[in-house]
Amino acid sequence: MIKELIVKDGIVKEALQGGMFRVEFDNEEVALATLSGKIRKFRIRILTGDKVKVEFSPHDLTRGRITYRHGSKPRSFKK
Repeated sequence: MIKELIVKDGIVKEALQGGMFRVEFDNEEVALATLSGKIRKFRIRILTGDKVKVEFSPHDLTRGRITYRHGSKPRSFKK
């Protein structure tokens, strides 16, 4: 059995409770995504505005899994 995954790049628009995020893609689609196990294990922070890679099952394109956070410009923290 071969895993057929659909991979898309998007931008996190909203952080929800429980490690869930609302991600928007280039074609104006919006999907709900959770964090993958490796991202949770290594405590990689995902914030609004981050560019991420999301994997989808071919059965449901409205829910996915965030598997990678692309390197972003340095953040400015308010003091």
